[in-house]
Amino acid sequence: MDKTLFSYKGVKLLLVKLAILTLFQGALIIIQAYALADAISSLFGGDLFRAVYKKLAVFLFALIVRQLIVVLKKNISFKFAALTSENLREKLLQKLFQLGPRFVRKEGSGQTVTLVMDGVLKFRRYLELIFIKMINMAFIPSSILIVIFYVNTRSAVVLMLTLPILIVFMILLGLAAKSKADHQYESYQLLSNHFVDSLRGLETLKYLGLSKQHINKINLVSEKYRRAMMATLKVAFLSSFAMDFFTMLSIATVAVFLGLGLINGTIDLKPALTILILAPEYFLPIRELGADYHASLDGKNAGNKMMEIISIETQVPLLANVPIWKSTSSLSIKGLNVQFPDNSQAALADLNLSVTGAKKIGIIGASGSGKSTLIDILSGFLTPSSGEFQLNGKALTSFSAEDWQNQVTYIPQHPFLFNDTVLNNIRFYYPEATKEEVAFAAKKAGLLEVIHELSEGLETIIGDGGRTLSGGQEQRIALARAFLGNRPVIMLDEPTAHLDIETEAELKETMLRMFDEKLVFFSTHRLHWMLDMDQILVLDQGRLVEVGTHEQLITNKGTYYKLVYQSMEGNI
Repeated sequence: MDKTLFSYKGVKLLLVKLAILTLFQGALIIIQAYALADAISSLFGGDLFRAVYKKLAVFLFALIVRQLIVVLKKNISFKFAALTSENLREKLLQKLFQLGPRFVRKEGSGQTVTLVMDGVLKFRRYLELIFIKMINMAFIPSSILIVIFYVNTRSAVVLMLTLPILIVFMILLGLAAKSKADHQYESYQLLSNHFVDSLRGLETLKYLGLSKQHINKINLVSEKYRRAMMATLKVAFLSSFAMDFFTMLSIATVAVFLGLGLINGTIDLKPALTILILAPEYFLPIRELGADYHASLDGKNAGNKMMEIISIETQVPLLANVPIWKSTSSLSIKGLNVQFPDNSQAALADLNLSVTGAKKIGIIGASGSGKSTLIDILSGFLTPSSGEFQLNGKALTSFSAEDWQNQVTYIPQHPFLFNDTVLNNIRFYYPEATKEEVAFAAKKAGLLEVIHELSEGLETIIGDGGRTLSGGQEQRIALARAFLGNRPVIMLDEPTAHLDIETEAELKETMLRMFDEKLVFFSTHRLHWMLDMDQILVLDQGRLVEVGTHEQLITNKGTYYKLVYQSMEGNI
């Protein structure tokens, strides 16, 4: 059993309850076998049915109570699994919000969504099964073996010698199955990422005439997953065959010895029948464990992946109560450094910045200059290697404080749309918002015309599995979310990079209205936005090399001037 299972809240109480119920279950199995064997031997000896109906009643009572205990154990395990998996989902989502979009991009959005949705369900199923099967394996065979030892030592020795062989086979095949299952899970993750990316890029592929060529790639990824799945199933079937074969061989051996004993008169029919009825029950727990182990390997892998993400260390900010950003608020950053382990060059180096009040701040620079890194730091998605932060004169270690993030609207390049209605997608962060409030936000984002064209209006299903929207329409959904929230701080990480010029021009007026009376950090490589910014930060290889307005920076003829000069092909 995985050691991490013992770290979950309430697991000790669960194990105690299951152990007590399993002991009763084992006793009922023995009573059931004894009563049935006694009834059959009595009938075989010539007794009438009315002489044995009480014994059959005992057998029936034991059988019914045993099944009730099985149902009770499943209910107890289900409640624990449901609560634990839900808590794990909350922790995972909280950690993903702390790690931010950079981590999601690295892991793959498809894989992350699949892990949160399907992975949690598979893990819950794993928890439902594993504890019951392990407790059954620990108590039921040993209880039955003690009884058989008391009745017939030779039969007990045969069963006792066979069980370790089954366990060894189960371990060996389990290790092989784990290797196959790990490969299958990797293929599943690849398939998830590929599926989401294909859906997002479907419109572009059709526009470029590459959709038919992309079918071959989809077939290739799907075939890879199919082969991994079949390889895992082969090992699972082999494991089941091995366990069934040795189980039947052991029971047959016991039956032969019991038959010889009956012929020789060394054992009576009643104890022989009792042993023969108990023998399959002796092997049943390990057979169920082996079968369910293979069926729940995906859940185990998903649980390990979730715990791996949750265990990633993130720095907790010293300040918990962050004041609301107002027109009189001030933000100061000194000596900000960000160093990624897989990169020798610092993503941000010795950056100093001061901001006050409502202001539109543009962040410009070549690709890899640190624009997205700075946005991730300010949004609280990334913890810097070093640096001093002050908000209204109070110290912060990072911006990952919940009170700060609740003030921030983050608009990425590709906003995620859930497989839900337009209404619920817009009010995702504010589920209590009314239809009227959502419609007003949609109007401000310029979405009303789009919504009116949809068959069901605000109730139209969009996102994965629903109606697809263009890139501009997706960004308008993100803008509507921002208008609905009306938070005082807005972070934009190249929100129009994937849009054509015409679509961007349509969105620009709407976005500028949204920026009024707010603190805005706008990262982009499209320089025309800088004309509307109150202040421009120019980054070059992780360093802040220039700060000023468009006019000031053009006059200085520094890095910003060179960027503008190159973009306009020398016509400034």
